[in-house]
Amino acid sequence: MRSLRRKLAFEKIAAATFCALIGPTVYAATPFVIRDIRVEGLQRIEAGTFFNYLPIKRGDTFNDETATEIIRKLYATGFFNDVKVAADGDVVVVQVAERAAIGGVDFAGIHEFDKDNLTKALNSVGLTAGHYYDKALIDKAEQELKRQYLTRGYYAAEVTTTVTPIDRNRVSILFSVVEGPSAKIRQVNFIGNHAFDDSTLRDEMRESTPNWFSWYTKNDLYTKDKLTGDLQNVRDFYLNRGYLEFTIESTQVQLSPDKQDMYLTITVHEGQPYTVSGIRLAGNLLDREAELSKLVTIKPGELFSAEKLQAVTKALVGKLGQYGYAFATVNAAPQVDEVHHKVDLTLTVDPSRRVYVRRVNIEGNTRTRDEVVRREMRQFESAWFDSSRLALSKDRINRLGYFTDVDVTTVPVEGTQDQVDINVKVTEKPTGTLSLGLGYGSGEGPIVSAGISQDNVFGSGTSLALNVSTSTTNRALSLSQTDPYFTIDGIKRITDVYYRTSYPLYYSATTDTSFRVITFGADMKFGIPFSEADTVYFGLGLEQNRLDVDATTPQSYIDYVKDFGRVSNNLPLSIGWSRDNRDSALVPSRGYFMQANAEYGTPIETTTYYKTDVQAQYYYSFSRGFVLGLNFQGGYGNGLDGKPYPIFKNYYAGGIGSVRGYEPGSLGPRDATTGDPIGGSKMVVGNVELTFPLPGTGYDRTLRVFTFLDGGNVWGTEGNSTGANGLRYSYGIGLEWISPIGPLKLDYALPVVRHAGDQYQTFQFQIGTAF
Repeated sequence: MRSLRRKLAFEKIAAATFCALIGPTVYAATPFVIRDIRVEGLQRIEAGTFFNYLPIKRGDTFNDETATEIIRKLYATGFFNDVKVAADGDVVVVQVAERAAIGGVDFAGIHEFDKDNLTKALNSVGLTAGHYYDKALIDKAEQELKRQYLTRGYYAAEVTTTVTPIDRNRVSILFSVVEGPSAKIRQVNFIGNHAFDDSTLRDEMRESTPNWFSWYTKNDLYTKDKLTGDLQNVRDFYLNRGYLEFTIESTQVQLSPDKQDMYLTITVHEGQPYTVSGIRLAGNLLDREAELSKLVTIKPGELFSAEKLQAVTKALVGKLGQYGYAFATVNAAPQVDEVHHKVDLTLTVDPSRRVYVRRVNIEGNTRTRDEVVRREMRQFESAWFDSSRLALSKDRINRLGYFTDVDVTTVPVEGTQDQVDINVKVTEKPTGTLSLGLGYGSGEGPIVSAGISQDNVFGSGTSLALNVSTSTTNRALSLSQTDPYFTIDGIKRITDVYYRTSYPLYYSATTDTSFRVITFGADMKFGIPFSEADTVYFGLGLEQNRLDVDATTPQSYIDYVKDFGRVSNNLPLSIGWSRDNRDSALVPSRGYFMQANAEYGTPIETTTYYKTDVQAQYYYSFSRGFVLGLNFQGGYGNGLDGKPYPIFKNYYAGGIGSVRGYEPGSLGPRDATTGDPIGGSKMVVGNVELTFPLPGTGYDRTLRVFTFLDGGNVWGTEGNSTGANGLRYSYGIGLEWISPIGPLKLDYALPVVRHAGDQYQTFQFQIGTAF
């Protein structure tokens, strides 16, 4: 009975409280049929929008419950600060007070971030101009700003928000930031490691203590995501060296009281290294056990390696995929002997079902034509599925350079057991380029270049480019067009029209002279693919070379003009071959590149010649971040019909891209009268480079150090020249940086072989050189 009285009393209190709360906004009224609805207080919200949210209409019955529902619905929209409902006869009156809108968002005290990036970050949490002001949303935006600063190590950053009313019921939001100092990682300590010391394990981490290059790498700033990746790297390091029992027991991150220093302590349990006692294949081997066994490169007696095991299973799945088994799996089942620290591996193969490709679908190509993508496919429709051909197809589409992303997926066809569709989804990127460059070459002086190109004209896959460049010694204008599928069989056509003016280095640099070599012409080449990696080129050109000589011109050029005239016209025929197997053309770490070209100068007037050029490059990565690069270039030319080799076709050597430590183009024969380099008809250059990461930058491939050994020279025919005297050698160190304006290479070289008349240049640099 007592509890019942308590319950009744509580209900009366609750009812009285509810009436007190809604009393100012809801007026009790006798139910009536609504003749009209009047709205007061709307400013920015359209009347039509408002009535869409209103739960009543003319002809409905109005009562106290209806009024309460109106208030609840309108508050739920988030548009209003206050809602009142009243009755004026048979007219319902709804009075509202709209929330203030955010008129603008600004920042003060920002130095570490670009304001546009912060604006995008706040947009991601819903804070945008025009959105209704909400204190909870502002608090959420403050937390997002602090999070952005935490990602860059600014743990002492403070954010203050100022809300200022402005006209038309709007507010202006100002986030004032006191950034403070960024917290640096001062120590990274490991506990429990015995097999490997702290420095070895720290080398596996991107996060480290500050060093000379932290301004570039930002590796001294702590982030949770980077630490997670670093811990996985350490775990992989142990698992690849046989430590199956390895675990990370705890990770402590301590921040100093002044929020400027971070201390990382990682506790690990190493266990003992395990060796492989045996490895075998099981399951359905499709009567190909001998073939599949060759892919198992792990041998009994060697240390267990998770990386090697993953490579073996991937190779097995790939091999099965070549036979049409698109959904093959290989599961590794280890039998661990904890007493003797051995592990026995059983690889269970399940090829699943063999399938063929019903259809290849191309998606996402809003600009590029379907045929441009489809002609790169090496996996054909109505053929058995082949994983190697599918991988090759993806690589070929990527190499087009038209897309930022290429995603290839295999989808089973519903209602069938032996069919799949291949979906190729591409993301287009701009393929047009308008460039203006300013650089400096240590041998050429200031270099200005400009160009406009389109690699995918009208989505056809054809490229068109116009380029202009000028420097102290060279000027060039060229127009080129490349059609990679001139024929349906994949024959490439390359057309060039060019004009070049050369002022040989030493003549224009030392005297005020009008001596120059002018070349203009056009050529057309056809590239015929003989395999996926090999292309053979055939070409024909029309070229004119003109020599403008004066009193200061080397005697060799004067004699040539006397014998053959100032102007030489010819029709050069060329044949070439190339193969590119490198993993990257810009920063290669493995593979090789080879090319050869032969040119026969068919005379229109008096000169005829032939020349051959070869180049070979090889890259081998023998340790993480360490790459050995070998480069060889050779050229040989000669005149025909008893005539000398044209002097304007001479080879030059020396400087970056050749034999460093010597002045660019200075090696080889020199004019007997002036002593100026004139090049020669034979050239050999060899380079050996060892590239490794810049200490303190981790494994950043865009910033690397290298040591090198160069050798080479140029030779000519006997006559009005001196010099050559065998090969020249040099050695040195350098720095390579893939900068925002192009590859930058700095060299410090010391010549090994010195002869009288040689011209040296210890420090050299250039933007855009490859080797």
